[in-house]
Amino acid sequence: MGLLREGTRAGPNRTFAMARWYAVRGPIYSDRMARRPSRIDLLELDIDLRLADLWREAADIGDWSLEVVAAFMRAAYGKGYCDALTEDNPGSLCEEHGYRIPARSTEPAREL
Repeated sequence: MGLLREGTRAGPNRTFAMARWYAVRGPIYSDRMARRPSRIDLLELDIDLRLADLWREAADIGDWSLEVVAAFMRAAYGKGYCDALTEDNPGSLCEEHGYRIPARSTEPAREL
């Protein structure tokens, strides 16, 4: 069965069958991950899983341009922002991967 997608601002409609071997990362990556994943490898994998819907949509794009890349960057940023706002335990992604939770700024934002 093909993967059906609606058209988006990022690009035109595309329909194709996804092969079982399709993955965001190639086989060399999984070999390395199986042996000794680093902290950053595990963080990247966690983020990729959170962005799975965007990765699937990216597979549908046949004609990449700066405008399309920018749309995906905005979508990924927005997804991360929303995830952070709705997290049960703020900072848990950093904490789970052994990173320091950044302190919040105490200064109010300045108007431009």
